[in-house]
Amino acid sequence: MTTDSSPAGPGFIAPTAIAVAPNGGRRGKSDHPALPIGPKELASTAAACLEAGAAMIHAHVRDRDGGHLLDADAYLEVTKAIRDAVGERLVVQITSEAVSRYRPAEQMGVVRATRPEAVSLALRELVPDASLETAFADFLSWLKRERIAPQIILYTPEEASALAVMQQRGLVPFDDVPVLYVLGRYTPGEISRPADLLAFLAHGRPRFAHWMVCAFGREETACVAAGALLGGHARVGFENNLVLPSGVTATDNAALVVAAAAALEACGLETASAGQLRADWSIER
Repeated sequence: MTTDSSPAGPGFIAPTAIAVAPNGGRRGKSDHPALPIGPKELASTAAACLEAGAAMIHAHVRDRDGGHLLDADAYLEVTKAIRDAVGERLVVQITSEAVSRYRPAEQMGVVRATRPEAVSLALRELVPDASLETAFADFLSWLKRERIAPQIILYTPEEASALAVMQQRGLVPFDDVPVLYVLGRYTPGEISRPADLLAFLAHGRPRFAHWMVCAFGREETACVAAGALLGGHARVGFENNLVLPSGVTATDNAALVVAAAAALEACGLETASAGQLRADWSIER
């Protein structure tokens, strides 16, 4: 995003969108009582996070036992609840994440059945080997035809390079597909560091026009602020982190959005609205 050819002039950094990932597929109420599970809780969280400065919500749904679920009816119910609460003022992104429960065909199938505004797609899950490249390419083409915005999740710089090769081979029908750089792993006690981002941006690695950062642990705010200063968007929330920069447990997801927005403001950066993120990602509503 930071280029000399920007219409705002050299050194311009576009507004940073803050996405909130409020629940994920692994944590529950035992981890934090304010972690939202059902449609009403997710809608309330969406409204609070919008007020705090978020432009997007990344939503997971659960089964009756609280386990990770990929289900179109559940996604449609949650999406309606969020839309009833905030209208179009948040981009609503669902996940296709497997959490070791779903196969690629099932992951893509729930997206086809739900037809969301946006969806996150883990490259390592949907293309674990070359035999699934064609199915993934066909799925991406369908997303483009349906005007659904994909965000490709990249856990390592090597995955970023693999995605770039797929683009070069014509398997990715988006000129500037959005990506998410994950700094760290879903392991107990994981703490990401801002320096973890450097491997994704190193010389020789592919450059994606629309990228976002998420991180684990108390340095989450520092990580996403570093990403924003380098031209990326930010994702925070209880899916990856429960702690404020001070080390104190956050009261709710909105508190993490407030912390991120304050860090961006301190760096002289503006926060983006849902409309600005839609324009950035070419989402038509």
